[in-house]
Amino acid sequence: MADTLRRAIFVGSLSALFFSSTFVLNRLVTLQGASPFWLASLRYLFTVPLLASVLVSRREWAFAWRTFWGRPGPWFIWGTVGFGFFYLPITLAARWDPAWLVAGGWQLTIVMGSLVVPYVDHRRIPWRDMWPSLIILAGVAMAEWSSRQTTGWGAVWALIPILIAAVAYPLGNRKMMQYTQSRTMGFSVYQRKFGMTLGSLPFWFVSMAVGGIRSGWPAGGTVLAAAATAVFSGVIATLLFFYATDVARGDIGWLARIEATQSLEIFFTVLLASLLFSQKWPQVGEWAGLLAIMAGMALHSLRPPRRQADPATVSAGL
Repeated sequence: MADTLRRAIFVGSLSALFFSSTFVLNRLVTLQGASPFWLASLRYLFTVPLLASVLVSRREWAFAWRTFWGRPGPWFIWGTVGFGFFYLPITLAARWDPAWLVAGGWQLTIVMGSLVVPYVDHRRIPWRDMWPSLIILAGVAMAEWSSRQTTGWGAVWALIPILIAAVAYPLGNRKMMQYTQSRTMGFSVYQRKFGMTLGSLPFWFVSMAVGGIRSGWPAGGTVLAAAATAVFSGVIATLLFFYATDVARGDIGWLARIEATQSLEIFFTVLLASLLFSQKWPQVGEWAGLLAIMAGMALHSLRPPRRQADPATVSAGL
């Protein structure tokens, strides 16, 4: 049993490494002048056939396809919210902030996920379970403050797209989770992610049109980076993360430890950005903020909560 848990934790940590590639690659190519509208749109365009192949291999394609077209409206609405209003703002933020600061700010989604509870299922906000959120908020504030001391406050408004993404992602995912649980039995997280990706395509077509008007056709580096994030984060990281959580199925303690591995995204983002394009390492105050965010994430996972049975809203949409 101990070996199985260690293997699951290792796989969960490996998924965090692949998830972190999103922040690093987005920052790398936007620094080179890539259009964030093309970069975000192409990533989801590439994700559709990749996820479709996963569903075919799992023999889940036909049911997902029928369910989507049986009532496509909710898929278009919440796919646009959960993926469109999440990923385009995150990609835009990469233009102004270093990869590790975007990765740290993105963890606000854990806080916002609790705050959207009344809208999703008409329950009260679980204030007593949210004390680790204060640590995350303090960490984000500390990292932002320390970063602005050296880069200036001109780009602090880059937090706005990160906040939009942090609200949109848990809202869209949980509304879609609620919809599928109430209408379809045995609908997997892979099927739901495929349906939301398909539903978000009209948003991405508009985004591509904006990118075309603003900057013309995408450069080869933009296309390559979008394809890489689709493979690394959209497929490999997702499969690894859900494999790890499947190992822990039925054991809340195991699941909590695996979810806590996602705090490593921040560390891996710092490391990869430094290796790939020599991004400056965080200073002492910035590290203190990032470590506080990681601690808050881990405490959110490891506290004894009234948990969601499905871990899909932790990180799997990156």
